[in-house]
Amino acid sequence: MTVRLLATRLCVRRQLRLCLAAGTALLLCACSLGPSYRKPAIPAPAAWTGTRADTKAAWPSADWWRGFASPQLDALIMRAQQANDDIAAAAARVREADAQMRIAGAPLLPSVEGSAVAERERSRTGGNPLNTYTEYAPQISASYELDFWGKNRAALHAAKALAAASRYDRETVELTVLTDVASTYFQVLALRERLHIAQDNLASAQAILKDLKLQQAAGTGNALDVAQQETTLDTLYAGIPPLRQQLRQAIDALAILTGQTPEAMNISGASLAELSLPVVRPGLPSNLLARRPDVAAAEAQLMAANADMAQARAAFFPDITLTASGGYASNALAGLLDPANEVFGLAASLVQPIFEGGALQGQSAYAKARYAELLADYHKTVIGAFANVEDALVALQQTGEQARRQRQAVIAARRAYAFAQAQLGAGTINVLTLLNTESALFSAEDGMAQIRLAHFQALIGLFNALGGGWQNKTEG
Repeated sequence: MTVRLLATRLCVRRQLRLCLAAGTALLLCACSLGPSYRKPAIPAPAAWTGTRADTKAAWPSADWWRGFASPQLDALIMRAQQANDDIAAAAARVREADAQMRIAGAPLLPSVEGSAVAERERSRTGGNPLNTYTEYAPQISASYELDFWGKNRAALHAAKALAAASRYDRETVELTVLTDVASTYFQVLALRERLHIAQDNLASAQAILKDLKLQQAAGTGNALDVAQQETTLDTLYAGIPPLRQQLRQAIDALAILTGQTPEAMNISGASLAELSLPVVRPGLPSNLLARRPDVAAAEAQLMAANADMAQARAAFFPDITLTASGGYASNALAGLLDPANEVFGLAASLVQPIFEGGALQGQSAYAKARYAELLADYHKTVIGAFANVEDALVALQQTGEQARRQRQAVIAARRAYAFAQAQLGAGTINVLTLLNTESALFSAEDGMAQIRLAHFQALIGLFNALGGGWQNKTEG
């Protein structure tokens, strides 16, 4: 039976051709009522503050993290790309937007439906005996809404722009996650180094206390020196638990970023001093916008809002729909496909909104206000991108200078501590002087570890501000 019903397509095809031909003819005359999109003109600075316009650019590469020469960081980045939940959620939102785009594009194509009805009815007329009626009616129908005013095309353009925005958002999420992984990894290494410095200083303080107690027992020392050193020792002990807590929290944060449970995370080897510092320099500010996925996402949202305005405007005009149907109808299944049993229909309808209670005007006003909102957001995103780079550049410059100064301070503190130890042994200074130089050395080394971390994080901030090597392939 199914095979025989397919023969209906010969008859129905004639009706569909008439319907679609008429639709195509009118569609060729279709017009768009919305404003054409124009990229907002936001002038870029001629050069970055403190840099020359002709400075040779060294934009980040797509795998910017490899410049630190850390195999462990490379492995963490790779795992985050594969297992991070924020990246996975952003990828799912891309698929959602693609599905919405397919839904939005469906009204631009005809809809075709098939139906098969079999009815059996018994009825009595007057005093006549019961009559039994049987009817079989397989049919195919098609309908098509002429997009004469561009309403459906505008909806599709908006959906395409939102799908593009979702892809840019995913790139932004991935960039944020990867820079967070690198920054947190460097924090782990810095906290480890600070903990190691504190433990070394604690061991040194314990050795000094032991010597002072021996001197006190031999009668060459005094109780005040011992008490002062015990105070120093207790202070050093008290400073270690917070460092351990911060280290554990940083490792746990790194585990979450890489999609692991905290107990599965293991960071071994390397220190910040062993890593390389990749060179990165932004080129002209005008080139930045094509390297920032958040800027591209903001513009895509603006393009979608522009299409929404066209859609809202087209809603004021009538909808024109063509429908065609064809098939067979017979009370005998055996002769169902007889040409004499063919039935078909062709219709056109026009629906013009007359009174909608202000809904259409409200929708149009909303679309315009939404566009104005997103235009302001786009402007803020663009100038924010320039500010991000400026902030990152000054942070990198100043932390670099601070690190150079702090290295000199560490060298001087180590020299002073060595002199103090020698002079204490010779009896030319008291233990208080040694304790002071010891405290200064500890502060200098701990400060060096913190400043080194700040410099690495400033570099990560610059990679983030420059888009992490991403480029908008759709830019001309």
